[in-house]
Amino acid sequence: MNADLDQSVLLFHLAATLFMTGSIWFVQIVHYPLMDAVGPENYTEYHRRHQNLTSYVVGPVMLFELTTAIALLYLGWQSSVSNWALSNLVLLGVIWASTFLVQVPCHERLAKGFSREAHRRLVNTNWIRTVAWTSR
Repeated sequence: MNADLDQSVLLFHLAATLFMTGSIWFVQIVHYPLMDAVGPENYTEYHRRHQNLTSYVVGPVMLFELTTAIALLYLGWQSSVSNWALSNLVLLGVIWASTFLVQVPCHERLAKGFSREAHRRLVNTNWIRTVAWTSR
């Protein structure tokens, strides 16, 4: 493979991963914990806007990160990088699975109105993604 292409894909992937790691730590430490301070009268609108705006920011980066992770696995398949690329992709699988199987259902519940139980579950289970992104 072309070494310049490999290096470019790696740098783009690293940039996306660093962006997402910083974002998830902000969400985990600041954003999600503050959701319980919004108040019941404004919560549904707040949560709707939160979901829409957050999706615009992290959605494209998550897709780009996944695409470059797959490219890295392909580009490094016959080299010493392949084990790293594979474990990198497995951690992304954990992140995506957690997002759609755990966090999205919490957000769906919270979209109907604030629920202490759903909020607590969201904050607690988001550590899965926080640790996985940090580990990458």
